[in-house]
Amino acid sequence: MKIVTYNVNGLRPRIAQYGSLLKLLDSFDADIICFQETKLRRQELRADLIIADGYESFVSCTRTSEKGRTGYSGVATFCRVKSAFSSNEVALPVRAEEGFTGLLESSHKGEGTMPAVAEGLEEFSKEELLKVDREGRCIVTDHGHFVLFNIYGPRAQSDDTERVLFKSNFYNILQKRWEHLLRQGKRIFVVGDLNIAPTSMDHCDAGPDFENNEFRRWLRSLLVGCGGHFTDIFRAKHPDRNDAYTCWPQSTGAEVFNYGTRIDHILCAGPCLHPDSNLPSHDIVNCHVLECDILSQYKRWKDGNSFRWKGEQTVKLEGSDHAPVYASLLEIPDTPQHSAPSLSARYNPKIHGLQQTLVSMLLKKQAAEGSATCKISNSFSSGNDVLGNCSQGLNGSFDNGDLSGLLPGESCSSTNIETEDSLLKTEESSGGGYSEEAPCNTLITHESLHTKTLPENETRKRVRRSSQMSLKSFFQTNSVISNVADSSNANSTINKADTSESNPIEIPRSDTHITDSGKYLEENPDQSHINASSVEREKSGVALLEWRRIQQVMQNSIPLCKRHKEPCVARVVKKQGPNNGRRFYVCARAEGPASNPEANCGYFKWAVSKSRHN
Repeated sequence: MKIVTYNVNGLRPRIAQYGSLLKLLDSFDADIICFQETKLRRQELRADLIIADGYESFVSCTRTSEKGRTGYSGVATFCRVKSAFSSNEVALPVRAEEGFTGLLESSHKGEGTMPAVAEGLEEFSKEELLKVDREGRCIVTDHGHFVLFNIYGPRAQSDDTERVLFKSNFYNILQKRWEHLLRQGKRIFVVGDLNIAPTSMDHCDAGPDFENNEFRRWLRSLLVGCGGHFTDIFRAKHPDRNDAYTCWPQSTGAEVFNYGTRIDHILCAGPCLHPDSNLPSHDIVNCHVLECDILSQYKRWKDGNSFRWKGEQTVKLEGSDHAPVYASLLEIPDTPQHSAPSLSARYNPKIHGLQQTLVSMLLKKQAAEGSATCKISNSFSSGNDVLGNCSQGLNGSFDNGDLSGLLPGESCSSTNIETEDSLLKTEESSGGGYSEEAPCNTLITHESLHTKTLPENETRKRVRRSSQMSLKSFFQTNSVISNVADSSNANSTINKADTSESNPIEIPRSDTHITDSGKYLEENPDQSHINASSVEREKSGVALLEWRRIQQVMQNSIPLCKRHKEPCVARVVKKQGPNNGRRFYVCARAEGPASNPEANCGYFKWAVSKSRHN
């Protein structure tokens, strides 16, 4: 049996990276896969995110509405099984529980059963227990021979007293639950990102007081070497391995020089499964754990990358900022026949993709019905389009193709509806039926003999999307206006009768151009091509020169770091305090050991900014 723990740093990007959830899970070739930091909210759960063929899934999402905590954490456990029913596979849990306090959803509670505090936690109030369980940081699965805790431990800065207290309460309550299970003779596996590096060997830059941190002391107190019940399986198998890290800062390129920390763990406690388990040489690690290691192939920075880190500006690394850790187990016998517990995602009707919502049903119906398109019997000049506004009543259904208010000579036939938004927006405004009077824009194309009908607000929306000027167009504006004006004076004749309000607008011939003012310009095709080419070259030259000038000004204002004499990168202080929002410059090289001349030199300089009072 193989168990994998992996902080995915967002489940959706990891699924996108591998193409599907199934491909991501299969890449580990493991029986139990535990993800942390899924960043999924309960209302965002979809079948394609948490359900895969051949796996039973158990998910916990954040339940708090606290600012900055919604959709922040989340854990998920996936169990590879051949059958979810009447199975004796160890990977299929006998029971499952969301959270670890007993107050959230659990598979062993009957219908209508009131939540009850888990055994061993009676000394804590329900408010204390619910607070530590609301952030979606734990899934417990009972596999018969052992109980598995999938944990995403809280992170707390030393100066954030509120989060330090939360983290302390979280682990204090969790330890009480573990101790109670051990007293009952249970075997326990604890896997996940605990956000704690236990010793100096597990951190790249450990100072003299590193191991005096209260949470590091707490984690070491759980271990057998310090009088506790748990074994750090990785250290038991690799006691002298240095630079064995599982997490690296995202913004500093620390993976380049393996400058990280080991905070993802697999711990275990309890007796072995042999009859003579009380013998001194018998314990769960010596008898049942074959190997435990870090899956370095999942690191974002691959060995042999040819490009150099430059302050994250030009480097986009695909993957999580953590590496998975796995443990291989031996001689784990089958369990009595059982089926997937009720907490499995397969039984959750709220997961999108299992139960149809009203909106999804309407969208599917709409896609099946199709849209109305119009064929134009009138003939127009070749190669010209006319954009007109019309107000047409939609009487009846699209199925019958009954549309009124069209121009004479137009016939309608029912085909696929092009946009899904139009149906939803029309339903919202009319209480579920079609709008009787729907303003629209009709684009009539002579070559294709099609009309594309769009709601008026949809047309405005598309116009707004393209209304933002690009940097190149900003520098082109003046040159375009001047060239059009010159071309107008030299090659055009203005017919005022064509632009009068009393006469209809004539459709210009194919060799006629329309100016911004609405006038028609007739010009020689060869001369037009020459003028357009010269105008394009002039516009490109002006934009290029201006962009180079801006780049030079920006480059001159960026300081050079002291060691490498290279341009620094600008960053902004995000931490709350007097310097919040202030810009500063640092060395652009990847973070690494100070002894490595190729690593970040530690250069720092505040950006010069004008006082707000000036």
